[in-house]
Amino acid sequence: MTRTFSIIKPDATKRNITGAINKIIEENDLKIIAQKRILLTRELAEGFYKVHKDKPFFNDLIEYMISGPVIIQVLEGSNAVEDYRKIMGATNPSEAKEGSIRKKYALNIQENSVHGSDSDQNAKIEIEYFFEKKDIVV
Repeated sequence: MTRTFSIIKPDATKRNITGAINKIIEENDLKIIAQKRILLTRELAEGFYKVHKDKPFFNDLIEYMISGPVIIQVLEGSNAVEDYRKIMGATNPSEAKEGSIRKKYALNIQENSVHGSDSDQNAKIEIEYFFEKKDIVV
């Protein structure tokens, strides 16, 4: 079993579709082993997205991610990172496959409802960033 990190983003929590997203996750053989609803601080969001600090969309991304509650999750499955990336769909919802979370629920490229780790290494880093360092061990 492997693990991946997921964020259900503010656009999804505002529309009260977290249950529908969790249902898709669970129907695709991923287990939600940790989940917490939080409001990201600017500091947490900037630290998490620091790889994008020099990109023109950075400030808009941070403002969006602190605009409302998010659901942070640890998902587990036989190939969690790859499986969740398929379930999420392409970043641009117009390019996402039918049945994917982003095809079904994303509003646009930024408000695309979910984030998921892009590698096993980043999954470990992202899980530690939000869970282990906050005294929530999974």
